[in-house]
Amino acid sequence: MRITLNPTWTGLLQSYKNDHQDPRNQMCHQIGIPLIAASLPVGATIVGLPLAVGMFGVGWGFQFAGHYFEGKKPSFVDDKRQLLVGLLWFAQKRGLLDVQTSDSPANT
Repeated sequence: MRITLNPTWTGLLQSYKNDHQDPRNQMCHQIGIPLIAASLPVGATIVGLPLAVGMFGVGWGFQFAGHYFEGKKPSFVDDKRQLLVGLLWFAQKRGLLDVQTSDSPANT
């Protein structure tokens, strides 16, 4: 699937990428982001709630460990939209989403 970001969201994605240069941080985020994202639908069920709490906590543990390696605070501290940008970054990194930015040439 392809999405095209406007200039504002392009800037947010570029800022996110700049804050996530260390390969150890990137690896931590490759684990943490899907754990956090998956915890939300899992937690929507009574049976899955205990599992979701664990997934959510472990996911954030990986995120914060990654930022320890990076030596920078998490991007969302300054702008909460970065929580969504992290999902875009992950999907783009894994090849799940074709993210076109406003400065990218449109591929037709």
